[in-house]
Amino acid sequence: PNCRLSSLTLQDVTCLPASDLPAADVLALAQGLQNTTVELSSAQLSCLARLLAAKNLTADFKGYPPDLLLFFDSAEVRGETCKEFYTRASHGDLDLLPRGSARRTQLLQRALACLGVRSSQLDPQQLSSLGALVCDMEPETIKASDPGVLENLKLCSALTEAQKDALNALLLGGDTVYGDPSSWDFQTLQHLGPLVLALNQTTLSLVAKEAREALGRSIKATYSRQGHSQREKSLLLLRALLVPSASARPRRKRNTNSCTSTPITPSTISDPEFFIDQSDSEEFDLCLSNEVVKGYLQLLMQQPLPTEFKLVVKNRLKQIYPSGIPEGQLKVLGELSRLYTAEEISQWMVTSSDTLLALLNESDGKWNDTQIQQLISRYLDLGGTWSGALFQRMAEENLCHLREEQIEQIPPEALRTARQPNISSCSQAKKNQLYKKAKQAFDSQTSTIRSYYCRIQPYLGGAPAEDLKELAEAGTTIDMDIDTFLALNPDELEELSVTDVRNLLGENLPDLKKAENETSVMCWVKRQLQKDLDLLNIGLQGGILEPTPMGTTTTPHPTATATTTPKSTVPTAPTALPTLPTATATSSHPTALSSTAPTKGPTTHHPYTTVPTAANSTSTPPPATTTTSTPSPATKTSSTPPPTTTTTTSPPITTSTTPPPTTT
Repeated sequence: PNCRLSSLTLQDVTCLPASDLPAADVLALAQGLQNTTVELSSAQLSCLARLLAAKNLTADFKGYPPDLLLFFDSAEVRGETCKEFYTRASHGDLDLLPRGSARRTQLLQRALACLGVRSSQLDPQQLSSLGALVCDMEPETIKASDPGVLENLKLCSALTEAQKDALNALLLGGDTVYGDPSSWDFQTLQHLGPLVLALNQTTLSLVAKEAREALGRSIKATYSRQGHSQREKSLLLLRALLVPSASARPRRKRNTNSCTSTPITPSTISDPEFFIDQSDSEEFDLCLSNEVVKGYLQLLMQQPLPTEFKLVVKNRLKQIYPSGIPEGQLKVLGELSRLYTAEEISQWMVTSSDTLLALLNESDGKWNDTQIQQLISRYLDLGGTWSGALFQRMAEENLCHLREEQIEQIPPEALRTARQPNISSCSQAKKNQLYKKAKQAFDSQTSTIRSYYCRIQPYLGGAPAEDLKELAEAGTTIDMDIDTFLALNPDELEELSVTDVRNLLGENLPDLKKAENETSVMCWVKRQLQKDLDLLNIGLQGGILEPTPMGTTTTPHPTATATTTPKSTVPTAPTALPTLPTATATSSHPTALSSTAPTKGPTTHHPYTTVPTAANSTSTPPPATTTTSTPSPATKTSSTPPPTTTTTTSPPITTSTTPPPTTT
């Protein structure tokens, strides 16, 4: 497939060479995100932000979605537009940046500096500009700020326990627009929005029973459409809402073996208003009919059921199907499937890819390693095969949890339809396996080096140095993004020369300086000659310093150069040093200016020095000199005139803080 931007869907955005893409195409894609529901990953948004920067399209940020602005270089935001920039960016999905990451931390710090915030008391105007960035503020700031901070906290996907305590303290004070909790009705709870998930038992106990029950019904109505993490929060809230009511209800007598509340039948489970009492799992077991479990399992599992209630359903299924759960029922287990052990999964009849894909639904929660390994083994043992759809579903979350021998069973052709798999959490051995399969899959599927790179890029974390060198020496710049570069195997990265790295990164080479404190970059730098690193012109330091002919060490940035000896000066001793042959490098790396082995001709050295090669060197020492012990422009020479030389141009002068010893 062609990797040009114009032929890709938004889901397929990858880091392509900016030089290949017209600025108009990049701009159209970025602005088009405003009018689409497609969600891009952090890697894709980071890539698009770099493309915009490469095309100088970041200044007019008003037409870009807030999520994209989170990946702009905040250090480049101009002072006169910073407030507008941070106001817009702060309404993006802050979870795209890991909490505590350098980019997320800098975003908050620079936003505070832009807004002139110098205390923990945030006023309404500052809160309006900070948006979701308040989610990373300390609990003390929440308590001390204007009560309008509650609107900012609605933008937070999660709050720390300390932040929740501060939120409840603010609400219990009664000085917010919501008033005292004892006056809240269902409409007030709706206006609180996601903040209701942070309410503690003290706050909820003050809310009227009618309002709590109405909120519970509202949560139940949307529960089946929520993601797994949201469902977990909803369950916690539901249980908290029911605690006051449950405490007032008389306990069921232990010797009662019949349902004392509303029976759970096909008619009641189909009623949108029906709400399962979550206060007692024993009562749930007594009220649950087998008819519902057999004929309405999917509808039952869409109810907000705590774990102990799900275990009741699991036990009932075992009673109903002693020989094993039918495949049709396996498809609708939902979250209940995650409560089965690997041994139990080994008995499932997973013969259809549709069944397997249904069980792998991300919204039903995560599998542990032994569960997912057994599930895939069972499917393959029963005659199932790896398909592109299965590999894509596994690549979203579970691929790295497979055993190495299971990954070895994946056919290369299954990788051809996968979009941007994330193998960052895989062990190095598994990355190596997947890279080999990707290479087999794409070697014959691409006609140009750039289209090949577009396909192989997600798997390069397992590439050996020799393959990376081939990419570098292909004659076509691929402009590897720095995230891909940092994901390379560190051991293989150390085998790359300066020229290899320069060719791989291309126009993204300046990003290497920004990543100089990354462990893999520091280790690579330490293996390179400093004079080769200097040729990159990005300021990397820490390479190997070569010894000078006098046995001292050459500084990374010499300040003296070869000059013509001036005629109108006080006579001094000549500064010529013995000319020694240049040492031949024994490293297996190519030189900084060539990707092939060095030739016998003269070698190009640091631009500020001129070192003769072995071909034109001489072992004849210069004439002895006679000077006083303190060299300076005003120093008097000895009465013996220095020998006359025919050289008019002096060799390079090495600067040193200690004058060389003189002879008399």
